[in-house]
Amino acid sequence: MRPDWRTALDERVTRTIDPGDAERTVVVAAHPDDETLAAAGYLRAAAHAAGVRVEIVVATDGEAALPEHDDLDRAALGRRRRTELHSALDRLGLGDTPVHWLGLPDSALDADVLAPLLAPLLADADTCLAPWALDPHPDHAAAGRATSVAAPVSAHRWQYPVWMWTGRSPDDPDLPWSRAHRHDLGDEDRAAKARAIEAFSSQTAPLVAGGRAVLPPDVLAHFGTGRELFFRDPAGGSAPASRFAGLYRDGNDPWDVRDSWYEQRKRDVVLACLPQRHYRHAAEPGCGLGELTRELAARCDRVSASDYTDDAVRATASLAGGLPGVEVDVAALPGPTALPDGIDLAVLSEVVYYLGEDDVGATVDRLAATLVVGGDLVLAHWRGWPVEAPADAATVHARFTDDPRFDVLVELVDEEFLMHVLRRR
Repeated sequence: MRPDWRTALDERVTRTIDPGDAERTVVVAAHPDDETLAAAGYLRAAAHAAGVRVEIVVATDGEAALPEHDDLDRAALGRRRRTELHSALDRLGLGDTPVHWLGLPDSALDADVLAPLLAPLLADADTCLAPWALDPHPDHAAAGRATSVAAPVSAHRWQYPVWMWTGRSPDDPDLPWSRAHRHDLGDEDRAAKARAIEAFSSQTAPLVAGGRAVLPPDVLAHFGTGRELFFRDPAGGSAPASRFAGLYRDGNDPWDVRDSWYEQRKRDVVLACLPQRHYRHAAEPGCGLGELTRELAARCDRVSASDYTDDAVRATASLAGGLPGVEVDVAALPGPTALPDGIDLAVLSEVVYYLGEDDVGATVDRLAATLVVGGDLVLAHWRGWPVEAPADAATVHARFTDDPRFDVLVELVDEEFLMHVLRRR
């Protein structure tokens, strides 16, 4: 591996990916071998984790490799590459892994054609891996874009680079290092991956006398480091209300907010960090089941609680709607019903990271407009990355803490959650 890439991985990628945190994992590849080069260790770990079902979808047969040789039997090369993939899976100990062959044309992959073919194959997956949508190879880029469109909102989505290592620099401004995670391979997995890569002899050795290999040693070196790189592929817009409606349906408590120690402790910390003993008018968008609403009512003359899920609103109204000054309504950020004019406190807990970038920006602006001077804003979010969320807690909090219209009063980096208390200037 080039020294600059090795340094970048050492210094910029601190978070790890958990291959066992799924029930059904689907790996999309543009060509046979993409999945092995970039994710064989992940595949092996996922397949060996209890309860995880692994499947592979291969968009093309890779028959257009080495286009400069117009005398190659392309159909035969495609068949050979299919055989090589199955051999590689055998060497990984994954010979029974289902492989879905789509047979689309190599080097002409169209994301608009691929996406509807992927949709039924990804429908109930809770983890999807695909090539990085900015990888220098156009087929990889198309496969990444198509998977982003086809994957369900309930699935964790990851993208893996293949030709990035040789076609880009670690300092390229569009590399999403803030979303980078790694998977570290043990000695056994690393050796199995090396054997699996050797199965792709059509790629690692010249196909014709005097010709070149698609994957020469300097390229293969990037895939033998014992570390695999994945970029989180978040949804582009705000999480849909339908997703939360399904989670809350029939009185469900999807995040165990009533009983979990995480939720109880976080509520206690939020209340303890409120700078004022009492507030005139608080807004609590994303009120969920109303547990925090009930506590805020004791510290405020008036609380405007809201959620954009009907079942959550009904639950909050049942729990806290009868308390003096509590109003509960259906509303979504950044709307004026969620953040009424003239509030002196806003509490946004486990809600902002579900907003798309534009809605986060509009929420910052709305709060700057509606909070009275000297009013307080509380942000509290889990430090993980919810599956439906376009960004993590650190990213969305920075949009507020970096805004010159707010002063930071409290910053708390807990093991499990991130909290900021800001004051409107």
